[in-house]
Amino acid sequence: MRHLILTLFALAGLCAPPARAQSIQTSVPSAILIDAGTNTVLFEKNADDFQKPASTVKILTAELIFQALAEGNLKLDDQFTVSEYAWRTGGAPAGGSAMFLPLHSNARVEDLLRGLVIQSGNDAAITLAEGFAGSEEAFVMRMNKRAGELGLVKSSFGNPWGKDGPFQKVTAREMAKLAAHIIKTYPQYYGYFGEKEFTWNKIRQQNRNPLLTMSLGADGLKTGNIDKASGYGLIGSAAQEGRRLIVAIYGAKSSKERADEARKLLQWGFRNFEEKELFKAGETVGPAQVYGGTKGSVELTAKDDIRVLLPRGGTERLFGKIVYEGPVLAPVEEGKPVGRLEVKRGNAVVLEQPLQTAESIEQGSLPRRAFDAIYESAAAAIHKKLSGKK
Repeated sequence: MRHLILTLFALAGLCAPPARAQSIQTSVPSAILIDAGTNTVLFEKNADDFQKPASTVKILTAELIFQALAEGNLKLDDQFTVSEYAWRTGGAPAGGSAMFLPLHSNARVEDLLRGLVIQSGNDAAITLAEGFAGSEEAFVMRMNKRAGELGLVKSSFGNPWGKDGPFQKVTAREMAKLAAHIIKTYPQYYGYFGEKEFTWNKIRQQNRNPLLTMSLGADGLKTGNIDKASGYGLIGSAAQEGRRLIVAIYGAKSSKERADEARKLLQWGFRNFEEKELFKAGETVGPAQVYGGTKGSVELTAKDDIRVLLPRGGTERLFGKIVYEGPVLAPVEEGKPVGRLEVKRGNAVVLEQPLQTAESIEQGSLPRRAFDAIYESAAAAIHKKLSGKK
């Protein structure tokens, strides 16, 4: 099997030079802004560099609990006991962010979730981890497994509450991707991130996300900070007039810079882009080569409409390519996932969309399969030679 890339093709001839698409600057070291509806990247700066997540790691902690709730493996009224480790490491004695859970007390899962995402309680994170998985270590294993399932291939996690460590590293791009997944998959629980305050055990706790108090339509997600070395981070989301944007920034020098830069990027995104449809759901995007079938190729389509955001009033040209592992082996079932469409603006990938087969193709006759085998063997030899492999 070879990694095949179809020829680049123009998608939209829409007149500003490419620089207009990213005409804003930010003072933070790492940032990304994406449109949640189309998955278009509107802005990025060092978005694949490793960062210390601090408390933004609690977004993944929440995701595991949301998944368990959605699948019926947990209930909001279930109760977990606060261990001495959770109390001493993440609670009031530790001096960090806490929801002030009393030692050996019991707390409902829903209250712990609110303490996790509103107050950013370290004690809430540890109690959820221990109560759900049996131990913090077991929960961390689930975190990393789940991260892989969600396509967070660069990030890794060492604890559920944000303490720094060699295994605790994320990228802005992957954290924005995680946020988009939560917003889409768990609308019944996402609202916790947007609550401005939470009172538990007569203690009033306010949300640390500064975007919630601005007139942006913000409704999530989390801030994070360990020390000056890590800087201030934020994963945020806002919706205006049916459009939702997600911003991720890391390395701000202060909480004020973090708030100002996140707001600036969101406002710029809402004001300067408009939506463009590239392909309708089910419309042919291009072909993929088939090996050993009754036909030599199969058309690829997208399950949903493929849309992208472009600068308002611009005439910028986008380019697309279909990338897949191939040729595809017959028989081929209709709806089989095959590769992806990549859309580029200049050198930047602004959109990736999974593709699937538009029809079924049966296995071909013996002579046809023999011919394809000879053709593929020759093609593989040429590919190997051109790529310099021995």
